[in-house]
Amino acid sequence: MTLIVAVFGGLWNKAQAASLIRDAEVENTIRAYATPLFEAAGLRPQDIDIFVIGDPTLNAFVAGGQNLFVNTGFLIKTRDASEVIGVIAHETGHIAGGHLARFSSRINTSSNVALVTTLLGLLTAIASGSGEAGVAVSQAGQGLALGNLLAYSRTQESSADQAGLGLLDRTGQSAKGLASFLRTIENQEFLSPNNQDPYVRTHPVTRERVRQVEQHLKKSQYSGTKPSPQLEEMHRRMVAKLVAFTDYPETVFNRYPESDRSVAARYARAIAYYRIPDLGKALPLVDGLIRDEPKNPYFHELKGQILFENGRIAESLAPNREAVRLLPDSALLRLGLARSQIERNDPALNKEAVENLLFTTQAEPYYAFGWDQLAIAYGRDGQLGMSALAQAEGALVRGRKKDALSHAARAEKRLDKGSAAWLRLQDIKRVAKEKDTR
Repeated sequence: MTLIVAVFGGLWNKAQAASLIRDAEVENTIRAYATPLFEAAGLRPQDIDIFVIGDPTLNAFVAGGQNLFVNTGFLIKTRDASEVIGVIAHETGHIAGGHLARFSSRINTSSNVALVTTLLGLLTAIASGSGEAGVAVSQAGQGLALGNLLAYSRTQESSADQAGLGLLDRTGQSAKGLASFLRTIENQEFLSPNNQDPYVRTHPVTRERVRQVEQHLKKSQYSGTKPSPQLEEMHRRMVAKLVAFTDYPETVFNRYPESDRSVAARYARAIAYYRIPDLGKALPLVDGLIRDEPKNPYFHELKGQILFENGRIAESLAPNREAVRLLPDSALLRLGLARSQIERNDPALNKEAVENLLFTTQAEPYYAFGWDQLAIAYGRDGQLGMSALAQAEGALVRGRKKDALSHAARAEKRLDKGSAAWLRLQDIKRVAKEKDTR
């Protein structure tokens, strides 16, 4: 799991910093829940990006195009998979209903331009951040105004509910999770805005909305349908992982005591011990999980991460390589393997590191950290022109146009004119020279 630190304040909590989290397992779990709903709504799942915000408050929303944002606080507080699925169905209803057009029209006024930079800062942080770099994206005090900007009307909320209920029926799923979630936050309507979870401020909950979902449950043939055991287990592991990575180890041990021998509990304790760090307890727990589920790529990934971050680079190669073998289409797992290969400082591994990072940057071209690592891998392999090109790509993603042009100038001296890399360099130069008209 990679924490991309960003100072939010703003919409989520004026008093604390939030972070963006990149984790293959968490993202894939949410996407497994969301994909059938996206398809039922006539949307292309691959066109919708899913981002996880490391913030303890309860919130989930769609904005800035087809982007779904979910707080870790929302995921952790959900009781089961059906609540996550129900809320995603509702948010998909906003996308399918064209409610984002209202957002787009409102940001055209000059008074809202400054506010929307907070939201766009989320995407900037995703692109440019790494676990080691902070990106300031908002000013404290903008939160309430941005909340108003993102807030949907009660009519739109009711419309999104209806659309979401239809999507749940079309995918053969119960709306009990959505009803349960709405009941949980319904009473917050009576709290002052400062004490409400952000979800309440952006998605007004009324008794009528709750009643609408309850009426649907009475007539839907799928009301008694439960998520599959596989989806429920994915939820338990996702929550355990998020709790273990974001809360105090003592809290983790209280929530997942030694007496709990479930996979989710052992997973959480392994992560908590690693964070202390107590590798003498963390690694045996991970090894036990791997023995139980040798084909689980995320357990191998965790072992690789533990070893890598504790300086045991050579040992981290095997588990990271196995994680990629088991899930070769994961850009994030390939990034983890490439980092081990780079830090091993073995010339024989450089070309493989480049291949893994090319996959990562092609799959996630707006994730600048991937370009940073690719630049290092190219440099270690002696491909200095390609290294400068990767640096130019990363700088452009971050919006640092002068830096992009500087790296491009160095690359141009080393790349063959007319080659694919040289042609890409011309595109970077053209974009970097364009004036920002925003």
